Amino acid sequence: MIKTQREENKTATGERILCRVTADRPGPTVVFFGGIHGNEPAGVAALTEVYETLQRQGNVLENGALIGIRGNLPALVQKERFLDHDLNRIWSRSRLDSVLAKQDPERSSEEKELVLIYELIQELLKSHPPPFYFIDLHTTSSRTRPFITINDSIINRYFSRIFPVPVILGIEEYLEGPLLSYINELGYVALGFESGTHDDPVAITNAVDFIWLTLVYTGLLPDYPGREDSFKRLDRASESDHDFYEVFYRHELPASHSFRMNEGFWSFQPLPKGTVLGSEAGAPVAMQKKGILFMPLYQKQGEEGFFLIRKTPAWALKLSAKLRKWKTHELLTRMPGVRWADSGEDKLLVNLSVARFLNRPIFHLLGYRSRQRDKTHLLISNREHKAKNDDYKNTFWFSED
Repeated sequence: MIKTQREENKTATGERILCRVTADRPGPTVVFFGGIHGNEPAGVAALTEVYETLQRQGNVLENGALIGIRGNLPALVQKERFLDHDLNRIWSRSRLDSVLAKQDPERSSEEKELVLIYELIQELLKSHPPPFYFIDLHTTSSRTRPFITINDSIINRYFSRIFPVPVILGIEEYLEGPLLSYINELGYVALGFESGTHDDPVAITNAVDFIWLTLVYTGLLPDYPGREDSFKRLDRASESDHDFYEVFYRHELPASHSFRMNEGFWSFQPLPKGTVLGSEAGAPVAMQKKGILFMPLYQKQGEEGFFLIRKTPAWALKLSAKLRKWKTHELLTRMPGVRWADSGEDKLLVNLSVARFLNRPIFHLLGYRSRQRDKTHLLISNREHKAKNDDYKNTFWFSED
């Protein structure tokens, strides 16, 4: 299968598999993706730099395997976010099944990339031992601190908090079909690392530092001489912000839009209600609530004009971990207006006209993500149901609050 993928994907950016380094002793399998968006080459450059350093050192890993994967090869050549569809928005189960059922000539450019990456992931899961770590490297169109995005499972949260950067929770509720949500549903640690602005060389430096720290924290390397410097650089780049944040608003854009963000805004910028951020069809777009601006859009392609986030208090994180450990969520079905959904034992259907006292913050505490099914119902799914916690329980970073 890998030979076929390589033959089909030789382009100006190189082969799909950027690197595959395996230690003599079994251990964790760490998979990095770079260039899932074709206008974000910093991740590919960072992986290349780390791999070349490992080659000079004789590819010495203590345990396990490191695999680096290029994402959207045709889009990387064109330096575009995507050609037909956003490759990071088509990984929902229904979309994946639909694409796999098609013949190759019927697939769009990104659908072909999806199939090849999907097959590669399946091959890696079969040929390498757990625990698995999947890291998706990205950059943003606006000025930003480096940060991590996760689906809020306990294993993701515990692993993410050891890095000296802020962590963003809950973005998967506002996005349809990101790659990491698909991997999380398989039960593995999966996180996104946004290293900076697209064309800023510092974004490559931040990604390189993050990759080296990941190799140490996962156990692939016992240590490396620049570990302390990498930690300090990321800490400075993040302005020593190690807080957790939660997304509470997404400014959704239609496929064809005229949204324009006003100049001068950046991620992690606190702003009052009423701040005019941009315009759409000549009308001003203002913040309806106060909040912290997150990922304002300064590029042509994109599905979100901006997000708003707020800090998550430490006490809420600890309470959430306790409630999930005690499986408090099982009590939800005893409440009026809440029942198991037909789509699986990890999903609940909530009738909002009956269970009016239930809202997203409560679901988040209990480990659920929610989506509006219709005007009166929420479909909520348990983030912890499929998490392979036992694969990670012997790691140094996994500890129960």
